[in-house]
Amino acid sequence: MAIENEVTDHPHADPLARPAWFVASDIDGFFGLFVDNLCQLMVVVGLCPVITGLPETFVVSHILPGIAISLVAGNLFYAWQAIRLSRQTGRPVTALPFGVNTVSLFAFILFIMGPVWRETHNADLTWRVSLVAGLISGIVEIAASFCGGWIRKHTPRAALLSALAGIGITFIAMGFILQIFSSPLVAVFPAMLVLIGYGGRVRWPLGLPTGFVAIVAGTAVAWMLRGLQMAPTPPWPADAKLGFYPPIPITQEFAGLITDHRVWAYAAVFVPMAVLNVVGSMLNLESAEAAGDKFETRSSLLVNGVSAVVGVFLGNPFAPTIYIGHPGWKALGARSGYSVLNAIAITAICLTGAVPFLLWYLPMEAALGILLWIGLIIMAQAFQEVTVAHAPAVAFGFIPALAAWALLLIQTTLSIAAPGYTLQQAAAHFAPQIYFNGLLSLGQQQGFILLSILFSAVMAHVIDRNWRAAAIWCVIASVLSACGIVHGYVFTPGGDVEPALFHLTGFGQTTPSGIDFAFVYAVIAALLFAMHALRPGEVEH
Repeated sequence: MAIENEVTDHPHADPLARPAWFVASDIDGFFGLFVDNLCQLMVVVGLCPVITGLPETFVVSHILPGIAISLVAGNLFYAWQAIRLSRQTGRPVTALPFGVNTVSLFAFILFIMGPVWRETHNADLTWRVSLVAGLISGIVEIAASFCGGWIRKHTPRAALLSALAGIGITFIAMGFILQIFSSPLVAVFPAMLVLIGYGGRVRWPLGLPTGFVAIVAGTAVAWMLRGLQMAPTPPWPADAKLGFYPPIPITQEFAGLITDHRVWAYAAVFVPMAVLNVVGSMLNLESAEAAGDKFETRSSLLVNGVSAVVGVFLGNPFAPTIYIGHPGWKALGARSGYSVLNAIAITAICLTGAVPFLLWYLPMEAALGILLWIGLIIMAQAFQEVTVAHAPAVAFGFIPALAAWALLLIQTTLSIAAPGYTLQQAAAHFAPQIYFNGLLSLGQQQGFILLSILFSAVMAHVIDRNWRAAAIWCVIASVLSACGIVHGYVFTPGGDVEPALFHLTGFGQTTPSGIDFAFVYAVIAALLFAMHALRPGEVEH
């Protein structure tokens, strides 16, 4: 297969070199990626019965097998892709990590499947609506594979890395560190082993990988505490059964659902999520390039989209994605083998129904330190791989991710602690000092990554005094706001919140509308275009 011009031959490449498919450091990488993927499976098995009405047995038998096929296809391709790039460049290459999209997973469960279930109490319809949404996401990703390289070329690196780092410090690092410090006896020690081992580049006895040492130590401590009745033992998954759960092709009623108004009523959620998946994949490709591994954009995005579509027709609505964290796996020394091992392990536990049992034996707290380290590496990279002058642009891009994480905490709390209590009701009772309207404008799951890119891109070009480029990005922000893709939001009849996409909103409303933001961005763009024409002087420091 011909490589795009994005990949150039290395002057010292050896065409006869045969990079190893597996190295010892792949064990560390495998533990990290496997635990990350296992966390997503835990969310699927744990939240779907509570929020979407789908029984756990149905999730295990119909959804997890589809996830397995999606992930094994992508993991094997990205492992082969890394081997190919290693042969071309003559140096070690780390495969792109691949797994279920965390943000998309929560969005599908909370904003598509949850509302459908509450409205219809029809679990089968809930599942099928989510499948159509997943299909649209995969198709958008496939289409975007043909222009993704152009988008990356014209977007400042600070903007791409900042958006990714914001996710790393919030949805990964903060999310897991709170879980770690809520179980100090079980989780803090293995987490510190990870930080000491990876941060201090420690070689443990017998050459054991840091991740393996941490998980074994944490699991041993957890079961010792359970034996001494100092920690609760989780209930045995009595309803779960080991067996063989093959993927079940889904073809019935698909054509009818595509034209069903009940499906497209949630387009305001899944259309932006489809775009978000594409943007997230490109962010991770940029992150990998900054770490030294420059992969072909088109084939990477294409396989991502195809994996999503294949998974949908096998019962899995949750889109896979090129995963966040490549620099972290590379820092661990992982190459291609960790991706292959992950594919084998995930396939085995998904097709045998072992996920509930594995979660019972293996305390997740013992492995969370690995994910914390990955989040820290991602955030550090955003500052390390841009010029010092662009550091404020990176920091500016963190803001939407912080808002999105805060909003997710509120939504998750309400959905579990107060079922039926809507965000609209909550917004009416929040203290004015919380500025909940601002939180909703910045932190919607469907638009916060785009806002991170927009904020950082404008700031980076302003720092460079490239007024015209900054103005163009403000025009883009104005258009996206006017279309309701970012900032604008509306409350649904059920009291949930969704982007203002497909909803007409105007000036002077009680809550800021997309049109309000569009007007402001247009004014800023006009100012920046004027500055490009007048070329103002520069303050001497």
